[in-house]
Amino acid sequence: MKIIRFLSDKNHEMCGLYEPELEGQALIIQGDLFGDFEVTSKLAIIRSILPPVYPCNILALGLNYRQHADETSVSYPDIPILFLKATTSVIGHMSPIFLPQAGSENVDYEAELAVIIGKTIKNVSRSEAMDSILGYTCANDVSARDWQIEKQKKQWARGKSFDTFCPLGPYLVTKDEIPDPQNLRIRAVLNGKTVQDANTYDMIFDVPAIISDLSRSMTLLPGTVILTGTPEGVGFTRQPPIYLKDGDIVTTEIEKIGQLTNPVKREDQADNVILDGKEARKPLKLSD
Repeated sequence: MKIIRFLSDKNHEMCGLYEPELEGQALIIQGDLFGDFEVTSKLAIIRSILPPVYPCNILALGLNYRQHADETSVSYPDIPILFLKATTSVIGHMSPIFLPQAGSENVDYEAELAVIIGKTIKNVSRSEAMDSILGYTCANDVSARDWQIEKQKKQWARGKSFDTFCPLGPYLVTKDEIPDPQNLRIRAVLNGKTVQDANTYDMIFDVPAIISDLSRSMTLLPGTVILTGTPEGVGFTRQPPIYLKDGDIVTTEIEKIGQLTNPVKREDQADNVILDGKEARKPLKLSD
């Protein structure tokens, strides 16, 4: 099923079952996505789409596609390369990506498959890993390359964690609809032009290997989001480089999941939006 989190026409935060034939409405889900929940027969109008989950942690991989490692002239890693993104960087479908007022002319796109963990795990084997998945969604690991590479001496967290730098959505697709996450076409489209076009079979570490490795001596809680890396075609490797600019529209498209689209704006010319950190850490309890 496709699970959407949204604001209703009455400005209530809700979670629902998304089906295209419902034409701008969703069947309301009651309960806890990470426990017991049910799809009701009640409909609500979708006014705006929210991130499908507010993660408790965002774990992200670097250099996990062979052709992306090749384009950056870096040897393939022996184990997954992990970095963290701030939970306050999360936004949803059609929310703007802000070019940070802190300064960066080198903001890049990275289309990624995101895995959403559904239960508490630690030290799981590869064979056990897939059982921990609630579902999948589209992600864009937006990256300020100058902060990532130069200003922070290759410490990636700051350049990956500015507000709005982790679009997720448009909905969560439960794992039963994607029996093989290693055979999905993944694309990034910038202003109508395809700039990344690959398949998840090019991953160096597949999804069960990623989950098993990250769970070693590290507890993964329900609601953990894992970004599984980006394929070739990112902006900073191009000649000349392509970076996001005010007025751009960028889409992550993944087969069997959907399209996550975000406009790009300058933060210093946007409305004074402050992301609510307490909201980002709040457990997702659903009700009507």
